[in-house]
Amino acid sequence: MNVLKPHLQTTVFTLLAAGKSQREIARITKLDRKSIRRLEQFFVVEQANSPGVATGSTRQIPPPRPPGLGRQSSSACEPHRDFIQAQLRLRRNFTAVYQDLVDQFGFSASYNSVKRFAATLIEHDPAQFDRLEFAAGEEVQVDYGEGAPTRYPGTDRYRRPRLFVMTLRYSRRSFRRVVWKSSQETWARLHEQAWRYFGGTARYVVLDNLKEGVIKPDLYEPELNAIYAAVLAHYGVVADPARVRDPNRKGTVENAIQHTQSTALKGRRFESIEEQNDFLEHWETRWAAQRIHGSARRQVEAMFQEERAALLPLPLQGFQYFTECERTVCDDTCVRVDHSSYAARPARIGSRVLVRRFEHHLEIRDLQSQSLLRTHPLAARPGSVILPNDERPFNPSRETHRILAQAKAIGPATEQLCQSLFDSEGRVGQRRLWGIVGLARRYPRRLIDQACAMALHTGVRSYKQIHTLTERLLKETLAAIDAPVQGELALTQDHPLIRGGDDYADLFTLGAQQSAALPPTLEESLP
Repeated sequence: MNVLKPHLQTTVFTLLAAGKSQREIARITKLDRKSIRRLEQFFVVEQANSPGVATGSTRQIPPPRPPGLGRQSSSACEPHRDFIQAQLRLRRNFTAVYQDLVDQFGFSASYNSVKRFAATLIEHDPAQFDRLEFAAGEEVQVDYGEGAPTRYPGTDRYRRPRLFVMTLRYSRRSFRRVVWKSSQETWARLHEQAWRYFGGTARYVVLDNLKEGVIKPDLYEPELNAIYAAVLAHYGVVADPARVRDPNRKGTVENAIQHTQSTALKGRRFESIEEQNDFLEHWETRWAAQRIHGSARRQVEAMFQEERAALLPLPLQGFQYFTECERTVCDDTCVRVDHSSYAARPARIGSRVLVRRFEHHLEIRDLQSQSLLRTHPLAARPGSVILPNDERPFNPSRETHRILAQAKAIGPATEQLCQSLFDSEGRVGQRRLWGIVGLARRYPRRLIDQACAMALHTGVRSYKQIHTLTERLLKETLAAIDAPVQGELALTQDHPLIRGGDDYADLFTLGAQQSAALPPTLEESLP
């Protein structure tokens, strides 16, 4: 230690002999209290070896005071104990108590005297911590720490990578990996690697409120990032973020990180991150899993074998990772992603949609409900437009097939007439074709096809003439419908009840003869 000058040593010895406390000696001499304490212990030893004599001083050094006891003099606040206790019960702070002492009692000591005295009067209830116990396969805890210094790729410098640790709460078996950089996808992929390492998943995962997992910490409704939430849903795991500034909730993984840093990685350096990961896996299998846990008093590996049967089974396929972004639907009903256009209907033009880009395909979802709107394969090259022809706006080079398809739906004569018009006039004749197929919005298709058949027969190629023919056919049809129809009964010539014509002739002849033989009636005899 640094030796003080003789005159300072003499001053300290003189004050100690006078019964001054270490605090008061420090205030007078401006020396550090640790230095005063070391000097006191050193010269007490010298006093014991040479009673009555101390090096550099002829004064008697008093015996050391018991620990925790200062001078025998009482505090200046002692006469006001009851008043100070009453103020503390009212939850008043030390400054307010000191000010009242000065105003009401003429207190002359310092504020620090009041602060020290009042601190001894406050009773603190010991904090209670519950012992958390969980069933096998119920919970895992995850967190980040710092790994051992590792050579950064491409340089000669050593840096500490991030140490990811997942610990099964029941068996305390851990998975450890170090990575250079962390992200939302990296955080989720480390979870997948850990679950494959364990051979199953727990029902709950307790994590800290780091940005890779929790976007917005909240006591009641914490918001997870989209990728992490999707990964947990894929594996059937529920996230249970710890409360802010409450590390005791995940104390198991905190202890696992501290155990890894102080035992496995302390004083080590690695030339690559792969080398450190291999060492961590070997250390976990050879040493950490074989230890007897301090509180459980059982081997970690034995508890893990018991817990493995309770883990949830892994899905057959791993999670498909994606990146998310928001896009606005442009006026061509598409969204732009990586310099390519993708159809977004039924999303409205100008609305915002959520786009998820996977490895081989792309999803367009509603921004509010997250419902799936469209799915497209990723464009093969930038500048591509993935938009079906039936969703494209008008373009003359693409309208011919649409017009001919509508003409075919009207009738064969209409299709033949439109095809002949296009063959003779090309794209310029599309205006006339649009007029012909547009007649189907006002006239029956059968009449339009009849008009086209008449136009083909007479060599008519004008839209106006076809319109006129269709209108004339419609009027004739309506006139025929409105004309009165005289009812006519069909006569039956052959029937078992109908006799031949000769029989009816004989009947008429016989009736005439009998009528001639009868006497005349009264009307017939009158002149």
